[in-house]
Amino acid sequence: MKVRVYQIAKEMNRSAHEIISVLEKLGIEGKHHTSSIEDELVPKIRRYLEPYAKRAEVAHKDEEVVEEPEIEEEIPAPVAIVASPSKVEEPVVEKGKKKVAKEVLPKEAAREVPRQPAPAREIKRKGAVEHPKVASPSAVPMVAVAEPVSEPPIREQLPPTPPSITEEELEQLTAPLTPAPAAIAVVSAPVVERPKIQISENIAVKDLAQKMGVMSKMVLKKLLDRGILANINQNIDLKLAEQLASDFGFDVNVTSYEEVVAKEQETDEASRVLVTRPPVVTIMGHVDHGKTSLLDAIRETNVAGGESGGITQHIGAYQVKVGQRGITFIDTPGHEAFTRMRARGAQVTDIVVLVVAADDGVMPQTLEAIDHAKAAKVPIIVAINKIDKPESNPDRIKRQLATHDILIEEYGGETVCVEISARKRTNIPTLLEMILLVADILDLKSSPNRLAAGTVVLVQNGTLKAGDVYVVGAVMGRVRAMFDDRGAKMKEATPGNPVEVLGSQGVPQAGDAFQVFKDEFKARSIVAFRQAKAKEIAAKSTSRLSLDQLFSKIQQGEIRELPIIVKADVQGSIEVLKDTLTKLGTEEVKIRMIHSGTGAVTSSDVLLASASNAIIVAYNVRPEPKARELAEKEKVDIRTYTVIYSVVNEIKAALSGLLRPTIKEVFLGTAEVRDTFRIPKVGMVAGSYIVSGKLNRNAQVRLVRDNVVIYEGKISSLRRFKEDASEVKEGFECGVGLENYNDIKVGDYIEAFAIEKIARHLE
Repeated sequence: MKVRVYQIAKEMNRSAHEIISVLEKLGIEGKHHTSSIEDELVPKIRRYLEPYAKRAEVAHKDEEVVEEPEIEEEIPAPVAIVASPSKVEEPVVEKGKKKVAKEVLPKEAAREVPRQPAPAREIKRKGAVEHPKVASPSAVPMVAVAEPVSEPPIREQLPPTPPSITEEELEQLTAPLTPAPAAIAVVSAPVVERPKIQISENIAVKDLAQKMGVMSKMVLKKLLDRGILANINQNIDLKLAEQLASDFGFDVNVTSYEEVVAKEQETDEASRVLVTRPPVVTIMGHVDHGKTSLLDAIRETNVAGGESGGITQHIGAYQVKVGQRGITFIDTPGHEAFTRMRARGAQVTDIVVLVVAADDGVMPQTLEAIDHAKAAKVPIIVAINKIDKPESNPDRIKRQLATHDILIEEYGGETVCVEISARKRTNIPTLLEMILLVADILDLKSSPNRLAAGTVVLVQNGTLKAGDVYVVGAVMGRVRAMFDDRGAKMKEATPGNPVEVLGSQGVPQAGDAFQVFKDEFKARSIVAFRQAKAKEIAAKSTSRLSLDQLFSKIQQGEIRELPIIVKADVQGSIEVLKDTLTKLGTEEVKIRMIHSGTGAVTSSDVLLASASNAIIVAYNVRPEPKARELAEKEKVDIRTYTVIYSVVNEIKAALSGLLRPTIKEVFLGTAEVRDTFRIPKVGMVAGSYIVSGKLNRNAQVRLVRDNVVIYEGKISSLRRFKEDASEVKEGFECGVGLENYNDIKVGDYIEAFAIEKIARHLE
């Protein structure tokens, strides 16, 4: 147990400076009156001060003292003097007929005069001590007065009368003590909890000083002691703020800016009005178990048809109406490479619908989905899909789930289970009713009258309106326009509604929290701080290797690296690619991500790859024309992919030495769409101009809009004027029809390419 210095001084009737000086004698420095020390040091301090007290008492014991009037002075506490058999001769000052013993004590110690023992004496605890007269007319009890003295330490101030402590005595004092007698019991004061202050992610010096109730110049002095020259308006990071608060005896609770805004709005009466909001439902399960097909059945749309390979590779949010009520669905990818994206979906959801194929069973991604739902502490509704197939066995699925702590109501558990068929729309209304029933039990409510808050891409609280200034992660923006999941324009978005927002000044991270701010200047300062911190973290995480070290390691064969630049259409895909590809590395061969970003492959990416001898992985994006020309000139390998499995498999095969034939894409030409024509029984035809290269009738093509691939397939028709053409070269116009695709717009680009297989050999 620990006691504070001022408590020991009060108990021993000494000043805090004396106690601190004794601690310095014992080799403990840097303490002040509020510092805490171990209670086992208290007897050592008492033993050190005891000889002086004994000498002072003996000096006065045999002196003739003439009776004087009672003295009443204010002192912090009464001082008790312990009698000693030794006797020390002290000089006496004669004042007329009165003789008063002169005090001989250390200068820094309190002046103490021994009292005659009295059977009863009254002590005033309000700062003064009063003693009644003793029966003897020749003896008058004296009063001990404690005076705080700010003088040098004891080693310099002890006079020769009480001899300074020797090295032997110091060793004796610091030696382990025997158990103290019961009469000298030390009562330890209870440990006092330090006060706490609330601060945000970064705070100005003056704001920190105001929260602690100290002057700003005191905080600046602490910063100067650490070698930091700052002013009162300068922002300091979280770690430094915690250290400064600890120096002043405070603990720190850190809150984000979003939490600060939420707490400020809790005091608003209008924000306390709560209404029922739509439940947010996440569809989870194994790949190809029918998650997106279930959403198709609910929304009566064809989402899976627009995904590469029929597999969902982005997080999408959709809302459907069931009577007068709405349900918001979040579709998360089912492949294990998208575990992180699926986890983000579970973090914002209220209910999880676990889709399990009746003809397949519980698979690894099914178990991952269960773990994510349990970690998010949300209820699970099991949807056993594909019951229309002859080989389906729902009972087997139920038994398998029971072995993983998912006990359905039919077996006496609490988990709702519905057998459905997404393809034939079987029991879809029953599933929606169960979702609303579970939502009623959860009693989901939010306030529409407060500033909007939520996560990408969902409003969870408040109402988002056009013109609102918002912060999402390290990106700021203003709502220029809003669209719902079907592309319809919206004026405002209430809690539980998924919305697409235009107006961001950058690309936010998937799953980042967003918050609307009234003060645009404050929002800009928050974003500037977060961007600076992100750059600092990125700089610290980047491992640098000198040329000498790199040369020696290559010569010894200790390490080989594969530098990669990743470009993708959305931030979520970048994170998955980085995480997945990095894990493919081994001790002998490592993958080093030197850059990543969203958007088309630019000339700067090619230059960076050329300088770093890296390859560029372009996922769902295309290189700009100038970047393509520069890549051919600099011999930079740009790999384009539309399905993540191809990226992973090819990199994995290259690292493991399984060098299969290279699937090389040969660029043929690019055509710009300048007009469109709808022809009966043929469809949409694009009037195009060949910008570069040529278009072949049998070539494969991609339709690129704003540097994003929106279609990949074959040419259904290629004509020049009214005649069919096998190819059209650069500088000529032609009409191009795409196979099974009519959504062609002016300004699109049609890229023609051919696929070649080239045998790969080890060098």
